[in-house]
Amino acid sequence: MQNKKVLVRVDFNVAIENGKIKETFKIAACEESVKYLLEKGAKIALVSHLGRPEGKINPKFSLEQIKNDVENILGIKTIFIGDCAGEDVHIGLKNLKSNEVLILENVRFYSGEEKNDDEFSRKLAAGFDVFINDAFSVSHRDQSSVTGVTKFLPSYAGFWLQKEIKNLDKIKESPKHPAVAIVGGAKIETKLPLIQKFEKFYNNILVGGKIANEALDRNLKFSEKVLLPQDFLGDRLDIGPETVKKYKKIIFKAKTIIWNGPMGKFEEKPYNTGTDEILLAVIESGAFVLMGGGESVEILEEQNAMDKISFVSTGGGAMLEYLSGEELPGIKVLKA
Repeated sequence: MQNKKVLVRVDFNVAIENGKIKETFKIAACEESVKYLLEKGAKIALVSHLGRPEGKINPKFSLEQIKNDVENILGIKTIFIGDCAGEDVHIGLKNLKSNEVLILENVRFYSGEEKNDDEFSRKLAAGFDVFINDAFSVSHRDQSSVTGVTKFLPSYAGFWLQKEIKNLDKIKESPKHPAVAIVGGAKIETKLPLIQKFEKFYNNILVGGKIANEALDRNLKFSEKVLLPQDFLGDRLDIGPETVKKYKKIIFKAKTIIWNGPMGKFEEKPYNTGTDEILLAVIESGAFVLMGGGESVEILEEQNAMDKISFVSTGGGAMLEYLSGEELPGIKVLKA
């Protein structure tokens, strides 16, 4: 890897408030891969998207605003480049010192990114020797910085992406029993395939959040393994005390737990109660616990509970699709 120019796809799509990032986990996920590559003498450029600029340059979505945060979290000197392809990137790579990495500008400032345009993918890959995908959370996207560049560069999985697959495979179809899935949040269309998949391999699926309301409103039918709330707080903004009691009883017996999505409107008190109580039960259960999804990570960071969970996935949609049995395009194109 000495002097090899390496393009690393990371996921720095984090929430920002008053110029400061609200989450550190997704940024920290690439640390092992980046430091390994630096030790091997590689010249590294990190590429990511931020928000939805819709193919247009918009300072609101510039990655420059999180440069200092990235530097502090990774403990590595960073150089920001105001483009993600072209001459500025080539000059930046040439001038890189051994203990520095480039942060490229938001790849979604180009419309070709989300269209997975071949010409843009070629431009993105130009000047690099190797591509590393260390962003599991975007691996369900068939886009230039995820799959397109692999047509032009030898492409491999980063350390974090490998950990994601290893841990998700562990609980996907052969979990230790009793196995419990906790599914909350919104968008029932994205969660139904997951619930149906878990019905085959898990003992119980505990449902909360908006998707529980939607399931009840639509009178959806599930097997007896799937439990919907029997009581609520407020206008169905959180699961109620009887539901919490019933769910906790099941959780305490579990050997494997997977959790995606909050039980209610956790960002507004007192509707955080169900989520907080379920989290405490999950931590105390002694089970192998895997959690994932943006809101789930936010809950863990707020509660300082990241290190109390067996494995935390960076993926929301990617995790749901992978566990539902979908083949992720960003992983399919990588070399073993």
